Order: sequence, then structure tokens, then C-alpha cells
Amino acid sequence: MNIEAAHRIADLDALTALYGAPNETSLLKEVATLHPDYCAFIRAAPFAALATSGPGGLDVSPRGDAPGFVEIQDERTLLLPDRRGNNRIDSLRNVIADPRVALLFLIPGIGETLRVNGRAEITVDPALLERLAVDGKAPRSVLIVHVEAVYFQCSRAVVRSRLWDPATQLPRTALPSTGQILRDLAGTGFDGDRYDRELPERVRNTLY
Repeated sequence: MNIEAAHRIADLDALTALYGAPNETSLLKEVATLHPDYCAFIRAAPFAALATSGPGGLDVSPRGDAPGFVEIQDERTLLLPDRRGNNRIDSLRNVIADPRVALLFLIPGIGETLRVNGRAEITVDPALLERLAVDGKAPRSVLIVHVEAVYFQCSRAVVRSRLWDPATQLPRTALPSTGQILRDLAGTGFDGDRYDRELPERVRNTLY
């Protein structure tokens, strides 16, 4: 899609003229540390999206566990255990190259989301891995996030999307199954039906 030059916003002056200045509360809500009110959101959140940047581009990775799975070490530090996944380690590869990260915390039923920006490092400190173990299974590594900015996002996006409204939920059968997607991408040699049959048990057995 080609955008006509007359309609393209390509500099900060044009962007500011279009949107105007942020309101006072938009600036007031941003702080550099984990305020106790913001800590309450983190402790209640069972899900977060982790954004990273690296030589190969950008990545956003879903992270989730029991509420409070991201541990608050102090007012400037978060600990994010890396549980079992697909071993692509896109996020971790990016952190090695560029420590800048962002987290977006979501809480079912709550309209506001919480955003945390900072810089991260990867640790395999045995004591920390043991402390963050679940069911006796330690994470492979832990992401230490050094917080630089924290602020909440208002509920407009969640309200508009009706994200937590049960009436908007789709049955899984409304979309292609994971096995079907893999078969379509890999070709006829992939047994998508078998993959779908085995997937629920595989997920249950490999959560940690």
C-alpha cells in the first residue's frame, strides 16, 4: 500500500500538531519505580507480554503463570522466570544483543493494564532458580528486569475490544487448529490430526 506524501505523517512536528499535548494525568501516572499501587497490579497479574528488540527485529512473547509469577525483588527490580516453551528463545537472544525490554501486564476482569519499561539481564544463579521453582521444577533461566518507567494504561482498549466479556469468546473450533496450521505450512507430510490429538496431554505434561 502506497501512502500519498500529502497524507503521510513523517516528523514529530506533524505528529504533535495532529494529536496535541498529552493531558496532565497521562504524565502524572508515569514513575521510575514500582509504586505500591503498581505492585498490586503485578502481584495480581497471571499474564504479561514481553517485548524485546534485537538484530533480527522485534519480538513480543506471551508469559503466564499463577498470579504474581513475576516477582518483585525491590522497587526497581522484577524477576521473570523463563518456564518451558518452544526453545526458540527469541526474547532471550534479543536481550543478549539489546537489554531494553517492555512488559505489559493483563489481569482478567480488569480494564487497566500496566506497562513496565527497563533493561534486562539473564541469570542462572542456582539459588534464584531454586527459589522460583514450581512443583519442584526450576526455570531454565531468570530475566532480571531493572525498571526505568512504570505506568498504567487506561481501560479504553479493553472496553472497546470487550476482551473480558464472555459473550465475545470464540469456541476453539472457530479457527484453524494448531495441527491444521502446521500441516498447511509444512505440507501434506505432516500429520496434523495426530498433533491435535496429542497436544492437550503434551501441554499438561510440559508446563514446567
